[in-house]
Amino acid sequence: MQWTTGWRDNVWAELDQPWDLVIIGGGITGAGILRQAAHAKLRALLVEADDFASGTSSRSSKLVHGGLRYLKNAQFGVTLESVREREYLLKQGRGLVNRLGFLYACQQGDKIPGWVFGAGLTLYDIMAGQWTHCSYDLDDTRELCPLLTTPALRGGYRYFDANTDDARLVLRLIRESVADSGYALNYARVDSLLKTQSGQVCGVVLRDTSCESELQAEVRAKVVINATGAWADELRANIQQKPRMRPLRGSHLILPFDRLPITRAVSFLHPRDGRPVMAIPWEGAILFGTTDVDHKANIQTDPSISSSEAEYLMEGLQSVFPAQEFDFKDVISTFSGLRPVVDTGKADPSKESREHAIWDENGLLTVSGGKLTTFRIMARDALKAARKYLGHVAFDVNTPVLDAFPPEAESAFAESGLPPAQQLRLLARYGVPFDTAQGRRTTQLFLDDSCRETIPNTPYLWAELCQAARAEGVVHLDDLLLRRVRLGLLAPNGGMDLLPRIRAIVQPELGWDDARWEREAREYTELWKRAYGLN
Repeated sequence: MQWTTGWRDNVWAELDQPWDLVIIGGGITGAGILRQAAHAKLRALLVEADDFASGTSSRSSKLVHGGLRYLKNAQFGVTLESVREREYLLKQGRGLVNRLGFLYACQQGDKIPGWVFGAGLTLYDIMAGQWTHCSYDLDDTRELCPLLTTPALRGGYRYFDANTDDARLVLRLIRESVADSGYALNYARVDSLLKTQSGQVCGVVLRDTSCESELQAEVRAKVVINATGAWADELRANIQQKPRMRPLRGSHLILPFDRLPITRAVSFLHPRDGRPVMAIPWEGAILFGTTDVDHKANIQTDPSISSSEAEYLMEGLQSVFPAQEFDFKDVISTFSGLRPVVDTGKADPSKESREHAIWDENGLLTVSGGKLTTFRIMARDALKAARKYLGHVAFDVNTPVLDAFPPEAESAFAESGLPPAQQLRLLARYGVPFDTAQGRRTTQLFLDDSCRETIPNTPYLWAELCQAARAEGVVHLDDLLLRRVRLGLLAPNGGMDLLPRIRAIVQPELGWDDARWEREAREYTELWKRAYGLN
């Protein structure tokens, strides 16, 4: 199965067959399970009620990291796992997972003394098997980052983690799984679970939510895996299980790079409550966050930042970078995500464990908790638990989680004449050298002068919109602009001023008539203002 014209109809037509497993949830956890299942030659189907990565997995802090802050809560196991996975993904995800330097700013009055942070960095490096951190006095810290003009600055520490484009990582895992005999379907909601007479879960009832049809299907499988993250309790309620999740909202501001031109991330403790916050260079802009608050509202796909969170984040920025004179007019966009944290009853949400958990309840396997960095471990543990229903599942721990670039792909992108860094970025995201829908090289798109132009205020090429619309499972306009190509986060006003040119490029590829385009543009505008702007 490939994401070409008519691909959704083809998948729906093939649902009436015996499956080894059905994976519910198209975020990083579900995508990781699908990839491991495809490696194990299992007949696996992934279904997602909205778009792939539309939940938490497009709304993270974009970090592949060990979770340095978890050390102060004595979460040594999750930190060790995460550090090792970070190093693994840096090797596997060349061009998509990139090492990133950090500068931790020590300030007078910090709840955690600087020497304690330094001790944590020593343990962090020991876990990674390398020594990369060092300390700086006040003058050297200011030389490394002149924008740190706060009079409270006392020194700093340099260390390294990594960052990624979270949604593109999910898309790559799913795309490579699909190329390797897996099946994936977005906008396919599980309305209910199928059960045997004894009450064991044996499948799902699916409904198409794409607005393109009214399809429904019963899908039977040896095992059903609930990988819906913060939404896990909704499925568990189908089998009368009590809630176990504590959804925590993390919100971010995105600022233009020219307002905070830093080349390494800057982290510090927020002066109000001592929580760690970070300004992170990402995709040509600066991402600043995050908050950590209980999400009391409905568990919706598109949560939004609250006014108190926005004020909290702006207060942190203004305190450490006072000479920049930040205010809300500088904010390009915002985004909020729901962390799938298992509730252990801690009063402080930041002290909840980030370890993952697996529950087998009447044949429904739920895997939740964890973090983006440890998705491979979560996937492997979920399939180990599924052996009870599948029989022996062979795992080769040395099988790469991401496919290597074939030589012909690298040479095809080299022909584009684009700068090497841009070639690697495109290769890591789009991978294949040929467009199977049109029977021509994908890189032909990057040879056209009009498509090789960079979209204003972003690192993206106009050609990427064409490629994503043509061959990446786009159903709605927000799929394209918020997850395939992240214009909704990086372009002023969510890219709405660019919609006429976007329309000329992608409407023919998507096959939408004028009425459909107008409806999609209107719905995208409403969504962006509600969930990604500052209200």
